[in-house]
Amino acid sequence: MFQKLIYIIFFFFSFSCTNIPDGFVYINDIDSSIKIDLRYSTLNNFTGKIIDGYKSNNAIISIQAAKALSQVQTDLLTRNLSLKIFDAYRPQMAVNYFINWSEDLSDTINKSLYYPKIEKSQLFPLGFIAEKSGHSRGSTVDLTIIDIKTNNELDMGTPYDFFGAESATNFINITDKQKSNRLLLLETMTRNGFENYSKEWWHYTLKEEPFNDYFNFIID
Repeated sequence: MFQKLIYIIFFFFSFSCTNIPDGFVYINDIDSSIKIDLRYSTLNNFTGKIIDGYKSNNAIISIQAAKALSQVQTDLLTRNLSLKIFDAYRPQMAVNYFINWSEDLSDTINKSLYYPKIEKSQLFPLGFIAEKSGHSRGSTVDLTIIDIKTNNELDMGTPYDFFGAESATNFINITDKQKSNRLLLLETMTRNGFENYSKEWWHYTLKEEPFNDYFNFIID
């Protein structure tokens, strides 16, 4: 009876994970110490709505990127710091949602928080949102660093997904501490195989991406 119960549990667990294509993994299955806060699975994002394709707070990424993130985490843990993931793999249906959202110029519920100095119609032309996102290839991640003792995010000068010049990684008009925090993230990620998107301090892509395709499976 006990062996049968174990088999049933194993079968259920295996079945529940079959939605992930080969080559992908839940980040916390590789490193459970990495903190996850998928903003697009909540109302706490620039649209103010839950985004299509985000059914859970379970961040998914390519196996290669997950292993590299674990190396980053190992480096940070020695300093009582940790990664916090805002977004990783992003379904194409979510990108399509952003496209449709951008076309409704009357929907600006979170403009004051995320793009106070930029017109909504300019978010795509200025490169803050893309019609084809590297996230959908499975090896791009948005993230920050937190202090393990307090669980607070390090001060990076702007919030995640703030659309403006202030979010550029090398933006000058921030405090020395904010510059130092951005540099810590940049150096640690770069040392472990990632490269930064210069307009966004939080945005990194694995240099040797395993996939060229854009995926569209749901995050659950």
